[in-house]
Amino acid sequence: MAGSQARFDPFAELSALQKQLFSDGLFGLLGRRPMPTTDIYTEDDSKFTVEAHLPGFAEADIDIDVEAGALVIRAEKHEKEEEDKDKKYVVRESSASYYRRIALPEQADDDAVKASFDNGVLRVTVPYKAVPSPRKIEITTGEGS
Repeated sequence: MAGSQARFDPFAELSALQKQLFSDGLFGLLGRRPMPTTDIYTEDDSKFTVEAHLPGFAEADIDIDVEAGALVIRAEKHEKEEEDKDKKYVVRESSASYYRRIALPEQADDDAVKASFDNGVLRVTVPYKAVPSPRKIEITTGEGS
């Protein structure tokens, strides 16, 4: 068999498999939803903001803590619906959870963190501590220290 030989590229196979596994289609096949998005941004030098998009969660489902230099956001919900239609018992259960741990910068004022929740969007604002202004040290001449 002289002539053309096809080159085998194992990385092409792996790349195709990776695209297949991590595409949005996988979530549909498994019945899972994609992870909620979280945006972290600064508008000015006084604070930074974390926005977690948590559709379907209620305010009571969400816990926010500051622990060990990090902002921790947890959300968990469980729903259970039971029906008895003509002696055929139907139970529908679903659950969803969200967890995000965000390291706080050294200048974060973790005692002044504020949060609001509106239309499925959790907004956490972390202000920065006031930076003390520099002060001039006078040099004196003389004996001693």
